[in-house]
Amino acid sequence: MQRTTIMLPEALKRRANQRAAAQGVSLGKFIRKAIAADLERGPVVSASDPLFSDAEVFAGEAPTDLAANHDHHLYGEQS
Repeated sequence: MQRTTIMLPEALKRRANQRAAAQGVSLGKFIRKAIAADLERGPVVSASDPLFSDAEVFAGEAPTDLAANHDHHLYGEQS
């Protein structure tokens, strides 16, 4: 194992210590388990959001004024 130093806000460290104690493990083991559980979920992919997986949403070029005039572009209304 390699030693790593991390900075935690006081409240987060206190809660992590409490949870580790409740599980009967050290803070280090609790953190390792939390990291391992997060990594087991796999990579975060923006395509998991239905908006980004819809090919129709991103077909072709996007207007340069989309943010300012989104109602017009989405619904034909003036904003």
